[in-house]
Amino acid sequence: MTADSPESPAPLQHPGIAGEPADDDALIEKLRTRAWDPGRRFDTARVPSSWIAERYGADWFDRPNPDPRSTGSDGTVRLRSSTAEVASYYADAPRKLLFPPVTMAEVADSGFGPGGGLVSLREANRAPRHLSDWPSAMSVRERDRTAGVLTSWFFLTGGGCTMSWYVSLLADDNPVLLYDCDGWVPDWGETPHGGLSYATSSLRKWLWTWAEAAISGARFWTNDRPPPFQWSAEIRDSAAPDRDRSKE
Repeated sequence: MTADSPESPAPLQHPGIAGEPADDDALIEKLRTRAWDPGRRFDTARVPSSWIAERYGADWFDRPNPDPRSTGSDGTVRLRSSTAEVASYYADAPRKLLFPPVTMAEVADSGFGPGGGLVSLREANRAPRHLSDWPSAMSVRERDRTAGVLTSWFFLTGGGCTMSWYVSLLADDNPVLLYDCDGWVPDWGETPHGGLSYATSSLRKWLWTWAEAAISGARFWTNDRPPPFQWSAEIRDSAAPDRDRSKE
């Protein structure tokens, strides 16, 4: 082992928010509340178009609204989970988990979370009316390994288009990283770190932000574009794909 190839990365330098909450019990309760609510377990929820028209009037669909909405072929409208329409429609819906927990100590085995939901820890979880299984951590990890993603990054959920959210298992405080698989070119000598565009200071902070719905939608930054991502020199210099260290 040489001095310029440390076994573990140095602390991550990121634009995280100071003053992170430390009450994990409160965080788990907030996550549990959203996970059990069919209208709030994801960033968006579907509401029948017929119910919208009956409740708010047929002209509701023509009214200007800053929130994104889309009408599906199944006769539903997809809305942000934080809207009054979603809260009203799901007010009396049964509170239950989409998937059973891995253990009784767990909030759930996915079926809730930012974007389309967190990755499942098991294979063959399938949501009602879905034609395919929920993404599993094992299958995603194998896919990422062949694609050159570092094994110290654990996939959390998709971030839209070619973007994905990962948690670093090695960097201090386990920051959550927004990664673009098209943001780096191996043939140019670049590493997966070149595809990073944003970091939340810790997994706890990332989950708190979502649990409290402090920022609209699935975005975990406050501007239209994420801020530049800055790595410490130590991490940048040791950013080569994982290798067999037994020979060093």
